[in-house]
Amino acid sequence: MTTKIQKSEADWRAQLTPEQYHILREKGTECALTGALLENHEAGEYQCAGCGQALFSSDTKFESGTGWPSFYQAISPEAVETHVDRAHGMVRTEITCARCDGHLGHVFPDGPPPTGQRFCTNSAAFRFVPAGG
Repeated sequence: MTTKIQKSEADWRAQLTPEQYHILREKGTECALTGALLENHEAGEYQCAGCGQALFSSDTKFESGTGWPSFYQAISPEAVETHVDRAHGMVRTEITCARCDGHLGHVFPDGPPPTGQRFCTNSAAFRFVPAGG
């Protein structure tokens, strides 16, 4: 079980950039095709920008054509949590960081093998750590 990190909204605002705060704490979304990590093809790890938890590996990143970084599985089943999201007149499955509850994006059942899942994420929700770095 992951130990939860809890901070005041003032602490989150002080730690995160305005864009990171909007996405991670207010469940925002960056515009398609604008994320800094969309075209990243380096080997490494995608960590939560809020708490540093490892979330996704470059080994599972793929080109979905959606305009957002996409992965077919999380780095471990315990890394992310899922929640029903009924916002904007749709029913989707939201993904959040299991440690700090930061909003990462959504997961859809239209990804590639072997999982068939597409974790559609926001670049600003991550910090990328290159392999060996």
